[in-house]
Amino acid sequence: MTGGGMTGDMTGDGLTGDMTGDGLTGGGTVDGGAARGRTGGEGPQAAASPLIRAILPPSVTCAEATADVVDVVLPAEEQALVARSVDSRRAEFTTGRTCARRALADLGVTAGPILSDARGAPQWPNGTIGSITHCDGYRAAVAARTADVVTLGIDAEANQPLPEGILEAVALPAEREWVRALLRARPEVHWDRLLFSMKETVYKAWYPLARCMLDFDEAHLAVDPDQHTFTARLLRPGPEVSGRPVTGFSGRWTATEALVLSAIAVPNDSRWSRTAPVS
Repeated sequence: MTGGGMTGDMTGDGLTGDMTGDGLTGGGTVDGGAARGRTGGEGPQAAASPLIRAILPPSVTCAEATADVVDVVLPAEEQALVARSVDSRRAEFTTGRTCARRALADLGVTAGPILSDARGAPQWPNGTIGSITHCDGYRAAVAARTADVVTLGIDAEANQPLPEGILEAVALPAEREWVRALLRARPEVHWDRLLFSMKETVYKAWYPLARCMLDFDEAHLAVDPDQHTFTARLLRPGPEVSGRPVTGFSGRWTATEALVLSAIAVPNDSRWSRTAPVS
């Protein structure tokens, strides 16, 4: 986190409204094997259906890995982006870009080098949008055609408490209230970490539309713990999409014993309202 802003693997369910009819828990075109390559003598293992699949609409493809690929040679332009990075960063970057190419391939898109802009956001091939995430033991990428999806954001985090002081730095007072209430009522999910993940996902969905920073305190989040959904109401003016101002996002989340994940996929149509439904 720098300057109080939302940071991370930028790029990344819907603008100020839900996505009715989008089959958010449906199948979709996805390779259950995720990224290709070897890890310690065998390929990276992923579930038969990627974990993140359940919180994405069918128009979005995905690939994930639970170990870093080896013997994968990135294009020289991508290698240059992490040439001065430590080995662990190069490994997660390589696996993330490999997952991204797999997700794009499932769209029928053959990708060249996936470079980054000045803020680190992946630059997706023309006509596509995507998002990449990584945390300890998990890497994933998603992609869609811009004819189907306006913007995407995903984030994965360890299902563990945030370090001391971080919640106060990233959460609004009302958010801290529901986080603490849910930590008492449903301790199997570390809601503070999930809030952080959702804030990252909101930023990743915001950035391709606005091309500027969004601070942690510039979006108010509410979560539905039963429906596994969340909403974000923007507290600053947003960009326009199809002539309408963006005032918020809605998304989905999931959790396992090890991970919390969140996703936003904004459909390329007019099924969002002008006011974010934040409770």
